[in-house]
Amino acid sequence: MRGTPRGPRSGAAPRFRQEHGRGAMSALTLEPILKGRRSQPHMLIETLLDVQESNGYVSTEDMKIISRELGVPEIEVYRAANFYKALSLKPRGKNVITICAGTACHVRGSNLLASQVHGLLGIGTGETTADGLFTLEQVNCLGACALGPVVVLNGEYHDHVTPAKLKALILKAGGQEKQAPGKKRAPVKTSARKEAAACANGKKRHSSGKALKS
Repeated sequence: MRGTPRGPRSGAAPRFRQEHGRGAMSALTLEPILKGRRSQPHMLIETLLDVQESNGYVSTEDMKIISRELGVPEIEVYRAANFYKALSLKPRGKNVITICAGTACHVRGSNLLASQVHGLLGIGTGETTADGLFTLEQVNCLGACALGPVVVLNGEYHDHVTPAKLKALILKAGGQEKQAPGKKRAPVKTSARKEAAACANGKKRHSSGKALKS
């Protein structure tokens, strides 16, 4: 089976394969991110977030390089990359659609939203369109149950989303890409960095309190 294993046996580090797929970085292309961080294990999360922001995902080769340069065991790099929801171990599209599949959102029709995306873009959960523009993800809860169904598009939260509203959001995002095909990926939000830092420091995770867009 291709792809990064999601559950190594008995705590052993996964066997990272050499990756030459779309967007995989090298030690040379990682240099701007690694500069000033070598042999500094405490910079692991920040380094992973920067790779995510630059490349759209963290490849197995990226993890090997980060492990070597920061002096962090490969298994620890893998665990961190696999733990934080802001990080992805496979390529994401330039536009990431995240649908809440929690109970409150589900009873309000979030399953219809996933069907809408499939009908419009031809992708299911965890898949990316062939042109690399859109990725669909679903999460168990986004912490805004009273405002469901909730959808996050490129880091922006939208509440009470209907299939028609989601279609409009997707068409708008796709239209913007056609007008500016060289646009950069959406940055990893500051809240994601704060959350990662809090978890890394052993602090209790709390809701972000982000303003939702109607």
